[in-house]
Amino acid sequence: MTLIRRLGIVTGIVWALPNTLVGLLLGAAGMAGGARVAWRERDLAVEFAHFPWGPGRALTLGNCILHTGASLDVECGLYAPVSGCDTFARPLLADHERAHVLQYMLLGPFFLPVYLACGGISARNPFERAADRYALTGFGWWPWTDAIRTR
Repeated sequence: MTLIRRLGIVTGIVWALPNTLVGLLLGAAGMAGGARVAWRERDLAVEFAHFPWGPGRALTLGNCILHTGASLDVECGLYAPVSGCDTFARPLLADHERAHVLQYMLLGPFFLPVYLACGGISARNPFERAADRYALTGFGWWPWTDAIRTR
């Protein structure tokens, strides 16, 4: 990994830190209810598995992913169809949440207000559609990316 890329990652992690701290506090509280913590190098995130509260799936806060399951490496459904992709494809939840980590690293403390202004947790939210696209293709985690490539 190049020095410039490492600096970009460190800068993104620091920029997302206010949101990450909220996730770490929630995750620490969840540990009292059985949540388990681990570092996910590939996702640049602290993972809290078996998070005891919530409707299911996962919630990303900065570089912290809280989820109710045993692993992020499970198939998940899409929020909306992704053009140019197999409609029967089932991406991994880890890949979807990694896109949100990257989005947080770019927008930092502005992510949540922008995300909520774009529709919150719904298929019409471009951040969710971009996360689905990234989970399916490995590209296009930013909502306003024009170029969609396939693996």
